[in-house]
Amino acid sequence: MARMGHDSVRAAMIYQHRTTEADKGIADAANRKIKTAKIQS
Repeated sequence: MARMGHDSVRAAMIYQHRTTEADKGIADAANRKIKTAKIQS
């Protein structure tokens, strides 16, 4: 919380949740690219 400047646990949890969603989106996109590359080769 202190590192990110959040003054409440609630604020920290909201941003942590969004970060987790973004990480999943990035991983899903990478998986799609890998599957596409495997199909094309």
